[in-house]
This record gives sequence, C-alpha cells and structure tokens, in this order.
Amino acid sequence: MFAHLSASLVDGLLIGFVYGIAAMGLSLIWGVMRVINLAHGATMALGMFCIYGLFTKLGINPYLGVPLAALLALLFGFLIYGVALHRVMQSGYLYTLLATFAVNMIIIGVGTTLFTTSPRNVDFSLGSLQMGSEILLGTRLVAAVASVVITVALYLFLYFTRTGKAIRAVSNNRAAAELMGISSTQVLALSFGLGTMLAAVAGGLTATFFPFTILSGGAYQLKSFVICVLGGLGNPLGALFGGLILGALEGIVPVFMPVSWVPVVEFGLFVLVLVVRPTGLMGAK
Repeated sequence: MFAHLSASLVDGLLIGFVYGIAAMGLSLIWGVMRVINLAHGATMALGMFCIYGLFTKLGINPYLGVPLAALLALLFGFLIYGVALHRVMQSGYLYTLLATFAVNMIIIGVGTTLFTTSPRNVDFSLGSLQMGSEILLGTRLVAAVASVVITVALYLFLYFTRTGKAIRAVSNNRAAAELMGISSTQVLALSFGLGTMLAAVAGGLTATFFPFTILSGGAYQLKSFVICVLGGLGNPLGALFGGLILGALEGIVPVFMPVSWVPVVEFGLFVLVLVVRPTGLMGAK
C-alpha cells in the first residue's frame, strides 16, 4: 500500500510541474493585465497539436519542437492581443472576458474542422527510470525538469532584465509606469504573448504523456484556475507551487477512492481556499 501510494505521489508531482507552467501563464496575464483569459485552454490544445504535427509529419523530436511551438505561440499571443483585446482593455472585466471567450470558441471551431475530435497521441518514449520499487517514465521526468528550467528562466527575466522590470512596473501601477516612459501597450502585448507561450509549452509537454483532442484544453484550463487560486492570483511562481499541490492530489486521491472523485476534491479545495484565504497560499495581501 505504502509503495503504491509513494509511486502515485511522485507521478502526480511530476505532472504537477507541467500543470504549474500552464497556470503560470494564466497568472501572469491576470497579474499584469487583469484579464481572465478564457482562451488559455484552447491555446494549450494548439500547443499539443503543434508538437503532434512536428513529430508525426516532420519527425522532429517533441522536446526539440517545444521551442518552435513557444515562438509560434508568442506571436499568436501578440495577434490575439492586437485583434481582440487592445481596444477593450479599458472597458472592464466583462468585455475582456467575452473577447477571450470568443477567441476560445474560434480556436475550437477551426480546430474541430481541421483536426476533428478524434484523440491523438504523440507516440514517443524516453524509457523509464527505476528508483527502488518505483518506475518513473522518462517523458514525465524530462517534462518536470523542463518546467523547472522554464520557471527559473521566467523568474530571472522578470526580476533581472529591463523588460521584466517594466512588466512588473506596469503590473504594480500602469499610470506611474507610463509617466516613467514605459509603453504600457507594448508591455501588455508582451505579457499576453508570454502567457500564451507558457500555455502552449505546457500543452506540448502534456502531449508527450496523455492523449488529447482539440477540446482537451478545457479541462486543463479549469485546473489552471484552481492552481492560480491555490498559489495566489497574479503570482506566477506561486502557480508552480499550486501545480505541485494539485498534482499531488491527483496522485494520492485515486489510491483511496475512485478516480471520478478527483475533480470533486480539487474543486472542493478550490472553494475552501476562496473562503479561508482568498489571496491564495502565496498571494499578496
């Protein structure tokens, strides 16, 4: 029993790192732009299909395809911001919410036409690593390591580069940042692009160990909302911590009860955190 629990916990934590990357993009967009991005899950699905296409059509290693998917997603994020968000940014939360929801439905509609809703799978293996009685899949280990590297890179970018400091300045006080010569429009576009990029990267990594369809992003988007609340809305690094908590729950809960109870526990925790500590475990006051 203990060995099974330990293996499930480790497996859940490895997946939790990737969940954290997905939530990190959602949290970054909220923290800087105060926009709830309902197209986040659909962007994750596009990342999955991008890695799938590069692997099956061009024979590119999925992990070598992730940087290309990230670049395409960054440009796609700029496009979404310019077309759907820029003109409604000052109109209130409802307008930006509806704008991103419209983008979500467009992506799903076009994706369903192009790819149908048949499940796809990136049939790629990196073997496994045995640690005592536990067997760890190589794809999940690499995805977890990649997630940590991305988290460190994001932290260094936000805190030790001029552009990153500009993003944090706009997040803290947009009007004051503009008075200091920072173009808030450019910063907002970059922030949305980075959030979109993180979603696509998380989707690409997830595609290496789970089957997916164009509709798969919806479930991961809901998980990202739970993680953001756990870690603290607007705190990208807290999102990784929240991802580990959710991953651990997904590993432990099926050991004691049917897997259908997993979302019940997750969203029960979501409500509990909202009631007890609305700022999240690592959120600012």
